[in-house]
Amino acid sequence: MPVAPLDHQTTGYQLAHAYWLAKAAELAYQDEDEVRTVLAGWGFGQFRHVEARHELPFPLEDTQAYVAASDRMIIAAFRGTQPLEIRDWLTDANTPPVPGPGDKGFVHFGFHRALASVYPDVRSAIEKFRTGGQTVWFTGHSLGGALAMLAGGRLYFEEPRILADGIYTYGQPRTCDRLLAAAHNTALKGRTYRFVNNNDIVPQVPPAPVFTHVDHVKYFDADGVLHDRMPLIDGLKDRIKGRTADLFAPASDGIRDHFMPAYLANIEKNLA
Repeated sequence: MPVAPLDHQTTGYQLAHAYWLAKAAELAYQDEDEVRTVLAGWGFGQFRHVEARHELPFPLEDTQAYVAASDRMIIAAFRGTQPLEIRDWLTDANTPPVPGPGDKGFVHFGFHRALASVYPDVRSAIEKFRTGGQTVWFTGHSLGGALAMLAGGRLYFEEPRILADGIYTYGQPRTCDRLLAAAHNTALKGRTYRFVNNNDIVPQVPPAPVFTHVDHVKYFDADGVLHDRMPLIDGLKDRIKGRTADLFAPASDGIRDHFMPAYLANIEKNLA
């Protein structure tokens, strides 16, 4: 069953819109020319690619994002990274957290630095393109999900105080402490949706309780069925089910569950 075309007039949560924002997050991994071409086909006439190179010892080579606009909506999408790389990077406990957006709580230093390198250009693109009160949506996969969540919070907590219509993340790591999570949940209630696929390893790092997640979780179980919430015991049983589904590669389940095609396939399954 084909997914309906992207509706630029969407407001509020819709699974079909989550599909298109997942596609937008996946697109952030491609090169600038391909992103521009695909987005033009989706009806976005304005586009800005943002990239910042980092010097060692920063463990990621660069941070990339793009902002695209039509006359109805604006999407800001952030590129992620490979799950093995982000797991090793995020579990490094040597760097203390730093103050979060609007000095509300604390955020992982790596996320802070990665977002700071591109945020001014992302914000200026949104301000330039938003000439007709378009809706504003943030999206990202993996590391990109953390940056999307923080960018949406920063845009609201700091000037110019634009309230995002939606922040949709896929396989997002734990990003901040409980104070920032609480402030984000209050300010962006009903606007933030964090998709997690069964045993995806990236949402399990950095370690709790120093770092935590924001609400609202959308959880795909081992069979790909979408749940608004999963009780603790049922969740543990489901993760065991996911790990034992493939007897030949149980150790790789957390990596396979992280890849963007797995998220897209599960969304398509639930739409059907």
